[in-house]
Amino acid sequence: MNNTIPAAWQHELTHWTIAMRASRLTPQTIELRTSHLRRLARASLADSPWSVTGQQLIDWVGAHAWRRETARAMRSSLRRFWAWGVDAGRASANPALALPEVRPETPSPRPATATTVRAAIDTADPRVVLMLRLANELGMRRGEVAQVHPANDLVRDPSGWSLLVHGKGLRKRVLPLPDDLARALLAVADDFLFPSPNGGHLTPHWVGSLVSRALGDGTTMHQLRHLCATEIHDATRDVRLVQVMLGHASLATTQRYLAVDHAQIRSALATRSARWQSPRENV
Repeated sequence: MNNTIPAAWQHELTHWTIAMRASRLTPQTIELRTSHLRRLARASLADSPWSVTGQQLIDWVGAHAWRRETARAMRSSLRRFWAWGVDAGRASANPALALPEVRPETPSPRPATATTVRAAIDTADPRVVLMLRLANELGMRRGEVAQVHPANDLVRDPSGWSLLVHGKGLRKRVLPLPDDLARALLAVADDFLFPSPNGGHLTPHWVGSLVSRALGDGTTMHQLRHLCATEIHDATRDVRLVQVMLGHASLATTQRYLAVDHAQIRSALATRSARWQSPRENV
């Protein structure tokens, strides 16, 4: 596999990165988009990105057996890169507009099981237990958990302590904290909750890996978020409340997180069926 990025591509990626920073995109978004373009650059479709054709992009994307969400993210990055090139006068056209639309995957919520989560909390070390609790009890993403800074993010209100969560797209939300979890965060020195030996905080990837190892059985940290959303919705029946809690911009996204209790479906169908039974069927 060729790991070399042609100089002309690297030059343009550097300037695109600067433009994205000027737009105040998050570091995670910038890294994701540039990683997609670096992957394309290593394919050596052309000496310069501005020489690539729409058919070349279709052929390259079509040669990969990506999952739908990966393909959607790649398509978005390619379209945004060439759109920037056109706006900046570096390209005359956007060849990525030729890429076909990729429909999102059918919603398939997969919440972690309560047994798996309880076993992980009972056996993990204290640092990972905090990661598990933030994801499970507050529905936080791994990137949000990674950058918790108690000295800066804990908020006192009349009802107790809350946590300022730094979400995707620079969106922030405030989540009430259970008292014992608040005490655990208050005990942390003036630093990130999960500091990195290299300075700053642990990467979201590493936080997710630590939690997944603790959960075992292939359960991921994101499935804790699904579990939190499902149980809060089951208790409240308030989709809007769950949307705000998770920090989703779209209600449709929230609905994709909510698993359906098949026991409730069975009960509902049986109850309705009983109303339609003929009296002679009960004789």
